[in-house]
Amino acid sequence: MIYFDYASTAPADPRILELYTSTLREQFANSESHHPLGVEVSKLLERSRRKTAALLRVEPKEILFTSGACEANSLAIKGYALSHRSKGNHLITTAVEHSSVLNSMKQLEEVFGFDVTYLGVNAEGKIDPEELRRAFRKDTILVSVMMVNNEMGSVMPIDEIKQVMKEHPGVRLHMDGVQALAKMEIDLDGIDMCVFAAHKIHGLKGCGVLVKKKNIDLIPLVSGGDQEFGLRGGTENAVNYAMFGDTLEYALERMRGGKEHVKELNAYLRERFGAMDKVEINSPEDAIPYILNISCMNLPSEVHMNALGKEGFCVSSHSTCHTGDGVLSYVAKEMGITGNRQKGILRISLSEDTTMEECEQLCDAIKENMKKYGIRK
Repeated sequence: MIYFDYASTAPADPRILELYTSTLREQFANSESHHPLGVEVSKLLERSRRKTAALLRVEPKEILFTSGACEANSLAIKGYALSHRSKGNHLITTAVEHSSVLNSMKQLEEVFGFDVTYLGVNAEGKIDPEELRRAFRKDTILVSVMMVNNEMGSVMPIDEIKQVMKEHPGVRLHMDGVQALAKMEIDLDGIDMCVFAAHKIHGLKGCGVLVKKKNIDLIPLVSGGDQEFGLRGGTENAVNYAMFGDTLEYALERMRGGKEHVKELNAYLRERFGAMDKVEINSPEDAIPYILNISCMNLPSEVHMNALGKEGFCVSSHSTCHTGDGVLSYVAKEMGITGNRQKGILRISLSEDTTMEECEQLCDAIKENMKKYGIRK
């Protein structure tokens, strides 16, 4: 199979798989146990926490490990909102967030009575910082904005958002950084909470990270013991979490060594698709090069993906966390992409491992499928 779905998940780095397997075989104890083997596992976990913190330029006690980014986003948003409700009842986010953010906001609205403002985006999938500025109220306590959109690759105006936040020092900023990590430079200064996932950067599934600055108080969503500073009860998936520091180190090395290669692949795909009849490119020019969203105007996504799958290609049409029969991309709709352009979306996501030959084969297959299966009018 030729894989073009790295935005959904990436294959684990062989070095991480080997290290995980060998470590789990010997270091299987509960990290909370006080016997020598448990202490050794705890040391491995804390080593990963320190390494992760150093690479992200934060403090070790600001790193929380979770089961994934969905849990980390839920903990950040609901944990903060419920903990600080006495200060205000208003939250701000965007209409194009990942489902873990949108559904957390929806639950806070419907179950707990919070007011949520959903900011729209322009044709490039970005919010207007001025609209964010106008959305603030006296009772606003939290803003949640993703760094990079998982369907379009659009990069939010992070620096401008930070400047707006400075005008409201009592309001906290949460960012979903899942698609940004090891794809672009990340400065966590001015960001109170940020979420990452191991499996997006060639790590293991079942490991998320919540960077929570030390002055931020949350209430736990999972009650239990004192694991993760008392914010996430339950026996730790310690050996999995112990891999994250090395996973991040390897991923940053891959980015530094391969980002120009990915840019070349993206430029080639844009040139090929730009020359094809009935193909529209949806990702903005300044999107991260790892994601390219296109529309095949005469061929519905589901039909096209089935055809590509039979030919050995793995692509998607939108976030795998928001799937179902007949479900169209809400991100595209918010960007003004409707009709056949919305119905014909393909999301092509790249890695440093993707080759130019694979990109050439994909372009040829898409062109041929549109000719063979496309609706003729």
